[in-house]
Amino acid sequence: MSEDVLSVANSLGVWLTAAPVAILTVIQAYLYYKQIYKTADIVDLTHDQLKLAFRAGAITAIGPSIAIFIIMVGLMSVIGAPMAWMRLAVIGAAPTELTAATVGADAVGVTFGGEGYDLYAMSVSWWTMAINGCGWLLFVGLFAHKLEAFREKMGAGDPAWLAILTSAAMIGVFGYLNGRNIIAFNGPLTAAIVGGVSMVILLKVAKKASWLKEYTLGIAMLIGMTVAAILF
Repeated sequence: MSEDVLSVANSLGVWLTAAPVAILTVIQAYLYYKQIYKTADIVDLTHDQLKLAFRAGAITAIGPSIAIFIIMVGLMSVIGAPMAWMRLAVIGAAPTELTAATVGADAVGVTFGGEGYDLYAMSVSWWTMAINGCGWLLFVGLFAHKLEAFREKMGAGDPAWLAILTSAAMIGVFGYLNGRNIIAFNGPLTAAIVGGVSMVILLKVAKKASWLKEYTLGIAMLIGMTVAAILF
């Protein structure tokens, strides 16, 4: 990969193009934050409960953020800092973005970040990443407002069955996402096993130390990643 590729990828024009999209995500987060406090009064949530939820969310986000940051550094070295920053600010699925960028390079017959990865190949990687995210955004825009009615219909108006259905869906989603770790062996499998065992232990400890409950997921993820990194 030539130095000209990175000089263009990190140029002022690309920064100016990427910055508005990333800034919009910050504005969106702020608007959600304001809306949460308005809605809290309607459902009788106290400000202390909200602070507890925000703190738990922040701690839990540490684990995934570390993984995203590591992949982001790799993306920055190939497609430039502004595009990597913008894509992960909008999508946040680092493995998906890396895969899309790699598919774009494969489409023009070169290795992602390797020899022959020129401006044309990089532009194809950028387009592949953008098109890859369009499907999700279109689905959310067209169907997200109908999903709650669909969920209610599937639950047949029974709160107990609806709770079971929702829980089963979440378990299925996370099980599917973790499936590739189970069959990958080595580091990914170790991280999954150690993280799962750590979660069980932490939940038992949290029964006596209630303050630990909000941190269990984040701590378990960090333990799993740390052990996998040390062993592999």
